[in-house]
Amino acid sequence: MDRLADMAALLTRHIAEPGIHPTIMPRLSLIRADSPTTATPAVYEASLCLIAQGSKRVSLGDHHVLYDASSYLLVSVDLPLVGTILEASRDKPYLCIKIDLDLAVLADLILAEPKSAGAAEGGMLAVYPGDPDLVDAACRLVRLLDQPTAIPALMPLVEREILYRLLTGPHGDTLRQMAAADSRLGQVTRAIRSIRARFHEQLSIGEIAAAAGMSTSSFHQHFKAVTRMTPLEYQKQLRLQEARRLMLTEGRSAGAAGFAVGYDSPSQFSREYRRLFGAPPRQDIERLQVQSDFAMGY
Repeated sequence: MDRLADMAALLTRHIAEPGIHPTIMPRLSLIRADSPTTATPAVYEASLCLIAQGSKRVSLGDHHVLYDASSYLLVSVDLPLVGTILEASRDKPYLCIKIDLDLAVLADLILAEPKSAGAAEGGMLAVYPGDPDLVDAACRLVRLLDQPTAIPALMPLVEREILYRLLTGPHGDTLRQMAAADSRLGQVTRAIRSIRARFHEQLSIGEIAAAAGMSTSSFHQHFKAVTRMTPLEYQKQLRLQEARRLMLTEGRSAGAAGFAVGYDSPSQFSREYRRLFGAPPRQDIERLQVQSDFAMGY
């Protein structure tokens, strides 16, 4: 409990206002909310999330997980999820550390720690009991914000320790498959990266499958097993998430945002936007603009 209290105090000191706060360390973000949130769709990168205070529900289709300061969330591949902060208040805000996984370092660790990967069923989105060593390492990573000159030398060491602890934990087999280029999960991971890089283009399932090293039928099967949606559904969520960001942060109109992410039909864009976010584009953005603790789902 002392470690969690230290982590909460550290985050409170570094993030005074609600929202997602990227840091000068590229894979580290600090998150705060001062009140519970409605269900918010967002694309989560492969990442580790550690809550210091409050609680959260995260959903992938009909699969739901709950976590709080007694546990941690591991997202093994980039997934469109729905997040709902359940416990948060001005006096006791929701506080969270998000660390994106560096796959290059993960692969290097696997080479140094050879072990065959087991099955990785059902582990793409999972909650595990709290690990004091992970909390300690995450706190040391955040404390580097107070020593910016030490970040280039020490950040890689702390990140490597965090990945090592994940790799040797209960989810190690899933992470090994994610990093292995010839595993089904590794192939789907490559496909996801390809879709994310080209989400605004007309998607060729055959090309994506070939780039991932799978047949079209196998690609569909394994992609849906990992993400619980088809590649086209995944692309649609990416498009709508980016359109929402363009309207909220850049002031684009609904028509301009929809066109920018690949929609030719304004009516189709508005219809699919409302289905995902629960309101037409203009109404949704107006609602978000009055929510100072809007945090894009994390």
